[in-house]
Amino acid sequence: MSAAPNLLRALEHASLKQTLEAHARFLSGRPGGKRANLAHADLSNVMLEGVNLSDAELTGARLNGASLMGGDFSRAVLFGADLRDADLRTVNFSRADLRGVCLRGANLSYANLMGADLREGRIAVQDSAQGFRILTHDARPGDLKYAVMAGTNLEGAHLSDESRSADLTDAILAGAQLGGARLVKALLDGADMSGAEVFNADLSGASMKRAVLTGVDTSTANLERADLSDVLRAPPPIVYIDDAPLGDVLADHERFCATHGAGGAPAKLSRVDFRSLRQLRRRVMTGIQAPGSVFFGMDMEGVELQGSDLCGADLRGANLRGADLRGVKLIDARLDRADLRGANLGPLLIAEGRHLRSNLTRAVLRQADLRDARAQRVRLLEADLTGAKLAGADLTGAEREF
Repeated sequence: MSAAPNLLRALEHASLKQTLEAHARFLSGRPGGKRANLAHADLSNVMLEGVNLSDAELTGARLNGASLMGGDFSRAVLFGADLRDADLRTVNFSRADLRGVCLRGANLSYANLMGADLREGRIAVQDSAQGFRILTHDARPGDLKYAVMAGTNLEGAHLSDESRSADLTDAILAGAQLGGARLVKALLDGADMSGAEVFNADLSGASMKRAVLTGVDTSTANLERADLSDVLRAPPPIVYIDDAPLGDVLADHERFCATHGAGGAPAKLSRVDFRSLRQLRRRVMTGIQAPGSVFFGMDMEGVELQGSDLCGADLRGANLRGADLRGVKLIDARLDRADLRGANLGPLLIAEGRHLRSNLTRAVLRQADLRDARAQRVRLLEADLTGAKLAGADLTGAEREF
């Protein structure tokens, strides 16, 4: 960061410790508390993993190379701060002022930037020779030109019109303000951009495979050479299966299950968009064949899916709380951020002494909530459980790679 020699101030470890202790008292309302003022402090390469600096003042602070993983900077002011090469994984930046920050080379994987302000901002300081001059974060040899923001929550965030060739794979950009943003060649594979504002955004050359574009008007955005394969747009109002509405097909399947095959008919579907049904709470879908189908964001609490084939299905953000998923096939399925609290993923008894195990081989469960789930003997080979919540989950005998 180019700065006048007297702008950045050194901070000894003892002084930093006192500042953090006083800030902790400030946050808890205890006597002797004082809001942390670390404006223009040189905190480069500091190790503060898990630190709570919510509501702190960090304008123009130098935090390049800092280890801040798991920290809380919610509502903090980091206007013009230098965060180059910082480890910001899972950091909470919700509603933080990040205008003008430099994030080149920073790792914000699975960070929370919900409602954060990432627009362009500039710090001007008085210079005896040049009057007021603008401070800039000059590129240095070896600098990455982008930040890693895979899985980051940017819901409702305001992004700068500054060019950011970022890795936003599987990021949450729902309702984000991207008007005028230059995301040339950005990685947006699997990103949830529901309801995002992309007026005059430059997404040329961006990879947007499997991105969610429901409620997004892309008519003014530059999508030249962008990869839009398998993007998820608004669901159709009604889906027909062989001239029968999907709702009727599912009702027939439920009758088939209820009568043990005496009535109705089993549903054999492939790559069907179930979102037109709006919700599937407590529906009986036992043994349904629906590989590659879309259940994105649906309310499926308590649904019965024992022995079903959902290989390659899109269940991102779905509510599967308390669902019966015994013996289900979810090979290659996407369950990013799915709510599986209390779900039953254990083996399904199919005959005396014979059980069908749930198979989640190569399934993606990034940031999925599996707390208190029953998943005995489940197959999780090559499954991605990055950021998944597993507290209280019963994984006895599960096939996992360590």
